[in-house]
Amino acid sequence: MSFTTKREKIMKLSQYGYELTQEMLAKYPADNRDESRLMVINRATGTIEHRIFKDIIEYFDEKDLFLFNDTKVFPARLYGNKEKTGAEIEIFLLRELNSELRLWDVIVDPARKIRIGNKLYFGDDDMMGAEVIDNTTSRGRTLRFLFDGSYEEFKDALFRLGETPLPRWVREKVEPEDAERYQTIFAKHEGAVAAPTAGLHFSKHLLKRMDIKGIEKGFITLHAGLGNFRTVDVEDLSKHKMDSEQFRVTEETAELVNSTKRSGHKVVAIGTTVMRTIETAVSTGGMIKPMEGWTNKFIFNPYNFTVANAMVSNFQLPESTQLMMVAAFGGYDLVMNAYEVARQEGYRFGTYGDAMLIL
Repeated sequence: MSFTTKREKIMKLSQYGYELTQEMLAKYPADNRDESRLMVINRATGTIEHRIFKDIIEYFDEKDLFLFNDTKVFPARLYGNKEKTGAEIEIFLLRELNSELRLWDVIVDPARKIRIGNKLYFGDDDMMGAEVIDNTTSRGRTLRFLFDGSYEEFKDALFRLGETPLPRWVREKVEPEDAERYQTIFAKHEGAVAAPTAGLHFSKHLLKRMDIKGIEKGFITLHAGLGNFRTVDVEDLSKHKMDSEQFRVTEETAELVNSTKRSGHKVVAIGTTVMRTIETAVSTGGMIKPMEGWTNKFIFNPYNFTVANAMVSNFQLPESTQLMMVAAFGGYDLVMNAYEVARQEGYRFGTYGDAMLIL
């Protein structure tokens, strides 16, 4: 096969499909965060090892840097009723547009029942109301929440009404422990509707062992949105458009990454959200610069990564943009073969599943 032909092949959606059964999807997280399984694949040798996640630090040395996403998931799913008819409505909060006017971008289900001017009510005794003021997309709406009280009281009430936005394909019913488990232990900056799942494997004990070994920690923020779950509907990946997500790289983090690279130590991207962020903020020579804003960067084969030396990822869903990024970093043939090995070896896939380390 010529290089040109192979390049064209790995830019096709159909090359990222594989058979995923319901039994392969993890419905619940491991009892202990750092005791999920860990598949280690080595790009230089093409070898695959099977370990436990807490073994990850054996592959790194003092002054190597693990880069995490410290976004915090908020309770983005609300259940309410439509004025007059009482029809049940599900609202998924996407992002706050204006704190003073209490405007939010949302997704409504079922969308066909909601029009501009409709009023919705949430909670016991209709404690929170909202008015539809705009149709932003075929499924999306802009809501103005109606609430008497301070902004802090409004936000508290809104989040009390909300539910942990665990993806439906993981489990239909959200349970109380999901509020804690669908969140990394270092979550800090509120704004995500999807957890950075690779970070879910890190426990306080594992972070302490990293400290003892001298492995550095750094943090970026990327507020993962529903675009993480949006299906790709074009065969030619170059025609796919990613949803924009808000991110921030501080001056402190940029300097930590750059000094690590200058000293010849490894930078490890913990998850696809971290990889997207640092590849958005990259400058010449594989260094990154402080930056904040929105990114719609879509990383797929072929792509020249210049910042991270290694990455951690959960086992992603078929034909997902996350799988495409992982295959671009690890090498298409090696990663897709590793996924087949994972299927045969009974690895758990998805949000609460096992992890892969690519060296």
